[in-house]
Amino acid sequence: MPRAAELFGLDGRVAFVTGAASGIGLAIARGVAEMGGLLGMADRSEAVLGAAEELRREGHQAVGVVADVRDEAGLARAVATVQAELGARASLAVNSAGIARGAPALEMPVEEWHEMLEVDLTGVFLSCRVEARSMRDGGGGSIVNVASMSGTIANRDLTQAHYNAAKAGVAHLSRSLAMEWLSHGIRVNSLSPGYTATPMNLRPDIAEQVKKFEDQTPMGRMARPEEMAGPAIFLLSDASSYCTGVDLLVDGGVTCW
Repeated sequence: MPRAAELFGLDGRVAFVTGAASGIGLAIARGVAEMGGLLGMADRSEAVLGAAEELRREGHQAVGVVADVRDEAGLARAVATVQAELGARASLAVNSAGIARGAPALEMPVEEWHEMLEVDLTGVFLSCRVEARSMRDGGGGSIVNVASMSGTIANRDLTQAHYNAAKAGVAHLSRSLAMEWLSHGIRVNSLSPGYTATPMNLRPDIAEQVKKFEDQTPMGRMARPEEMAGPAIFLLSDASSYCTGVDLLVDGGVTCW
């Protein structure tokens, strides 16, 4: 039987991570690298190129590519570039790219609804499809989609029906793909963070809102982005080899109330 360190290790395995320029995506990418994974880092922001360079300076193998998750052909080119540069097929993927904003449902422009669903849900679907085609041809793999506890609850005092609906869709999309792709040896799970201290949540102008987030969390604080790396590594690794279709809530206890 493999030792625990071997179960959690990602040595030599290629991981393709979207939304990897900052926040949760970058924290997970760094965690994957520290567990021995070879990184393909994708984001629509060119900041991803600098993030990959920083990881290379630290001794990790990382390739940064600019790609928009709404562009399936562009995603396919990004995966192909990563695989060519790292010399192996991607068997791991984390889909963290997304946007978040609030808008009252009665006043929300329908274009804003469509944009949220296009990035946060359709973008995850297209990413999964590109990744799964590669994994299917290579003997299988593991995909982790970053959803949100907002797909399980309706957040107190936040008007974000479009975001909540998209994230609920990510969790159920993951379950559906998990069942559809069993025969290809591909596991699909979702990770649902609670309130997390990403750059978006550390802006001075929302300091009062952040205080509410902390007060509403049983653990009394927001998560650090790196606290999402361990759960993601678990779902990617052989330690979770009997897990598929799981939505792992990492929320400091919020959904217990």
